Amino acid sequence: MEKMDLQAAVEAVMERLFIPVEASGRHVHITKAQALTLFGHELTPRRPLSQPGQFLAAERVTLRGPKGEFRNVAVLGPERKEAQAEISLTDGRTLGIDPPVRLSGDVAGSPGAVLEGTLGSVTLSHGVIAAQRHIHMTPEAAARFGVSDGQRVRLQVFTRRPLTFDDVTVRVSRDFAVYAHLDFDEANACGFRQGDLGRLLS
Repeated sequence: MEKMDLQAAVEAVMERLFIPVEASGRHVHITKAQALTLFGHELTPRRPLSQPGQFLAAERVTLRGPKGEFRNVAVLGPERKEAQAEISLTDGRTLGIDPPVRLSGDVAGSPGAVLEGTLGSVTLSHGVIAAQRHIHMTPEAAARFGVSDGQRVRLQVFTRRPLTFDDVTVRVSRDFAVYAHLDFDEANACGFRQGDLGRLLS
């Protein structure tokens, strides 16, 4: 019993001090109508993601830009009201696209691309972005860390090549689980490995 109590205490302290970090690779979000065009059916959940209700779909697409393409690109569900492709700045060089750094959903005025599925293709007039590094938080976690939705913070990551990231956006919702998200350029720069942690700096 004492061992279990000690473990619970350690976990509680860790939760108050540290934030789990995840690396987010290139992926796309699509609408239900686009799923039907690309695959002939709605998205098929393959496995759940860390954020509640989100999943990696069994379906994959080819993402094509003016200069190049990426095959076998992950599709995340559930379907959204507007399509979006999230790539790294390095990915953008391969595709011939200069994506703006934006939060998810902020796609107005961004470049477009072509998505190709097993059944058809969809041309996006806009929607390609490089994701702004961010931290998902519940309202309780935000109160615990003393931050608010939309606030920009500094995140120190304890990785093989420790770094401190500035300009990290806090996103607060009851629908979230607490995770910091970096793209692959950022994850590679700090030598990220699954299970690494970060902490907020004042």
